[in-house]
Amino acid sequence: MVVSNKGVLFKAIPTGHPVIGEHFEVVDRTIDIENFNLEENELLLKNVYISLDPYMRERMREHYIESYIPPFHVGKIMVGDGTSVVIKSTHPQYHEGDIVAGFTGWEEYTHIKENDGDMDVTGRFCLNHAKDSSLSLTHHSFLLRVHGLTAYRGLINFGTPKKGETIYVSAAAGAIGHLVVQMAKIKGLHVIGSAGSDEKVDFLLNTLKIDAAFNYKKVDVNKALSKHCPDGIDIYYDNVGGETLDQVLKHCNRFARVIVCGMISQYNIRNQKEKYGIKNIEQVFMKSMSIIGFLVSDFWSVPNDNFGKDMEEWLDSGKLIYKEETTVGIENAPQAFLNMFAGKNLGKSVVKISDF
Repeated sequence: MVVSNKGVLFKAIPTGHPVIGEHFEVVDRTIDIENFNLEENELLLKNVYISLDPYMRERMREHYIESYIPPFHVGKIMVGDGTSVVIKSTHPQYHEGDIVAGFTGWEEYTHIKENDGDMDVTGRFCLNHAKDSSLSLTHHSFLLRVHGLTAYRGLINFGTPKKGETIYVSAAAGAIGHLVVQMAKIKGLHVIGSAGSDEKVDFLLNTLKIDAAFNYKKVDVNKALSKHCPDGIDIYYDNVGGETLDQVLKHCNRFARVIVCGMISQYNIRNQKEKYGIKNIEQVFMKSMSIIGFLVSDFWSVPNDNFGKDMEEWLDSGKLIYKEETTVGIENAPQAFLNMFAGKNLGKSVVKISDF
């Protein structure tokens, strides 16, 4: 059975914002599923969802530049976190019909091999329990895995929130930010968020019910923080970096905690000399502040972890809303990716490739 296997090819390394057709493009291909042969311990996956995340811009770089994650290979299909159905398997741990999550190709079907970098066959999480769950597959794939865990680890483990404290969250209507602000409200914090559109500010104030929010494109961040955080900031959950981080340091209280989750404002700046330099760094020692960055992959297993229990309780009680923006069709993935950097997404961005 020969079927379509469209994919998104990484064509060239961008020096600024990626351009469709120049740096990545959709290519038409086919795959003969019936006659597709697997070697030992391999899988053939039908991809259902892929996750769109800002860190992927960091993978569009030269191979000699060191980073925390491998670069994409020019001329190869792009790779990202996804959810798939096993349609062929020679691996004893996985069977036809299993739902699995892990790194997969930006394509309709992906061949998973042994010792294949970040797409290695062992890097799968089985999600068969999602078949009989009242929650959607994307809840299990993203909210209850990487994205929910990122928000939870950053706030709970590193932010150590205390009732009555003030937290400021940048990119507060994004995939991680909209979860952090809700968790902070649950923990009894005074929550301020910023976003890049009036629609997102309305979402933060009227849907998520946080205490204050502002459009950073319309108001001065420094003045906004003075207005909404008159008693200072105890926790800053940073998804933006750059000038925003620099301004926040001036408003932080003694013993404030700055949690660095991402720096989306800097990802498209490849020349190190053009990146924003922090000018208020002396605030850190003057106020005995703590700054910690983290990768959620370093904290998959934490003893006595309450993540699963807390998330189940918050979802069941309606205390936590998971906002998701779904783009249909792998051919639309490049534009959806660029839309995310333009701030056009609300909540988590995913691409639906097929039904499972």
